[in-house]
Amino acid sequence: MLKGKTAVVTGSTSGIGLAIAQAMAKEGANVLINGFGDAAAIEKERKSIETTFGVKAIYSPADMSKGSEIAEMIKTAEKTFGSVDILVNNAGIQHVAPIEEFPVEKWDAIIAINLSSAFHAIRTAIPGMKQRKWGRIINTASAHALVASPFKAAYVAAKHGIAGLTKTAALELATFGITVNAICPGYVWTPLVEKQIADTAKARGITEDEVKKNVMLLAQPTKEFVTVEDVAALAVFLASDAGKSINGSMQSIDGGWTAA
Repeated sequence: MLKGKTAVVTGSTSGIGLAIAQAMAKEGANVLINGFGDAAAIEKERKSIETTFGVKAIYSPADMSKGSEIAEMIKTAEKTFGSVDILVNNAGIQHVAPIEEFPVEKWDAIIAINLSSAFHAIRTAIPGMKQRKWGRIINTASAHALVASPFKAAYVAAKHGIAGLTKTAALELATFGITVNAICPGYVWTPLVEKQIADTAKARGITEDEVKKNVMLLAQPTKEFVTVEDVAALAVFLASDAGKSINGSMQSIDGGWTAA
């Protein structure tokens, strides 16, 4: 389905991003993975993508809080593979605290990594996509791009910003064969969500089990966490020719959370 294409997936050394990179590779795309973590573990995942799916995979340690490093990452992928056809802006961090107690440095970091990084990657990838008259830009947003929750001021603000960036880019690029969409998952069981449980329990003064049952899964009518495989499958569909008429959309994948 994606044979001969190149996908850059930010924040892809674990969780949703890694699942998306693997799913793109399974469909024949060469991939660039990016993120922090143990060097040996990252190299193991990179090699596994190559051997399992018969594609080429490279790793970029680009810091998603630094626009210059993000631009260089895109250029590296273009030099290595000849193009960046699919860009998945997935990098993200989280912090949970009341607004009046929210550390300013955490606000700045979340806005930089969860929102500004997507802008820097998109602006660098656009010229090549326009030249080839084909491109897929997929932003990992969140149900929090559509609705809010308490104690997540920076995250909700960043994800609402991603929604606006997605719509604006979609309108600008629609006549160039480039689509821009956002995936809006509910709670997905990832290391990021797992870490939120303790922080949310502290912020709300409840137990971790109560966070899972009465905070996270309370919002999702299915009472189940979304899987990384669910999100990856949607990303592959949006990247395929079958998704060519889907543009500027917020694709909810949240078990019905935002239906209410």
